[in-house]
Order: sequence, then structure tokens, then C-alpha cells
Amino acid sequence: MAILRSDEIRKMNNDERQEELDKILMELIRERAIASAGGAPESPGKMKEIKRTIARIKTIQTEKNK
Repeated sequence: MAILRSDEIRKMNNDERQEELDKILMELIRERAIASAGGAPESPGKMKEIKRTIARIKTIQTEKNK
């Protein structure tokens, strides 16, 4: 699981941030597929942390684009 802190995200350039965002989105899709198939998630809070990480990346991307 790739949980990134804000300072780590800020140190990345735009391409690295976008690449990391794509990987994390794919991870979220996998977790949702497992949950919808009725399987037990690896970690109950994993989806929540993935969503928070996605929000952090998108927020910092918006800040950097201004």
C-alpha cells in the first residue's frame, strides 16, 4: 500500500505525481473489486487511506498548477 505524506508528494515533480496517482487509483479499483465480490478486505481501513492519499495528491496538484 502506497500511503504518501504531503511532504513526500510536494517533493515529486508533476510526472511523478501523476504516475503515483495512477498506481493508487488502480489499487483502489482492485480493493473495490474484492469488496464487491464479497471477499474480505486485506485491511478494513485500506480503502479509506487510499482515498485520502488520492485527495492529497489531487490537492497538491491543484496548488502547484496555480
